Amino acid sequence: MKLSILIALFIGIAAPAAWAASAMPVVDVYKSPTCGCCSKWVDHLKANGFTVRSHDTHDVATHKARLGVPAGYDSCHTAQVNGYLVEGHVPAKEIKRLLKEKPRARGLVVPAMPMGSPGMEAGGRKDAYDVFLVNRDGSTQTYAHY
Repeated sequence: MKLSILIALFIGIAAPAAWAASAMPVVDVYKSPTCGCCSKWVDHLKANGFTVRSHDTHDVATHKARLGVPAGYDSCHTAQVNGYLVEGHVPAKEIKRLLKEKPRARGLVVPAMPMGSPGMEAGGRKDAYDVFLVNRDGSTQTYAHY
């Protein structure tokens, strides 16, 4: 009898967590095979519940063009999740917000490689940076400020 109660408790507690984890979409990341900060950003996504498929390539530019990264807003890696573009060191929190709000947009970008952004941690240094929403027409607007 006690074993059946324990099993029921386990299923009641563990199963919803497992279902929630599997509900997170897969993020496809296109990055250079030698870029350390890209790998750290992938680790950041995984630590925040995302499943990541990492694609090492020497031609990230092709994926940037395919997904519509605006000129001047590029970074070292490009990703796609649920049809959205994610360029650069975008915090997982903002990707989750994007997926929840589902705006009619191309996706999110963090241009360049700001120190202190996910994957760019360096001894506590944190430069201010913006996360931009890329609208369907390629224009951008500030989505979050760090």
